[in-house]
Amino acid sequence: MRIGASNLDVGQIETGAVQPDRASRAPATSGSTPAGAGVSVEVSSTVKSLGRTGSGSGIDEAKVASMREAIANGTFTVDAGAVADKMLANAQEMLSRTKG
Repeated sequence: MRIGASNLDVGQIETGAVQPDRASRAPATSGSTPAGAGVSVEVSSTVKSLGRTGSGSGIDEAKVASMREAIANGTFTVDAGAVADKMLANAQEMLSRTKG
């Protein structure tokens, strides 16, 4: 099974004209105002609280660091059986949600 496969041939897909990038489409502005100046952004209290509770995110930082090091060293190995088991468990969970 191929994920995202379609019955369309590449020749059947129509493409639009190439659009110029945003910088060339943007109206000219004075050089004194930097791009994005005057744009207000409001951060919700939920996002603010997530930033404060970074240590309680459930991610084992030491394990992540050791995995990064193993990948960088070329010594990281993947347990294909464990990956397959997790994929099957995930599929079963998703199927049980759609049935119930």
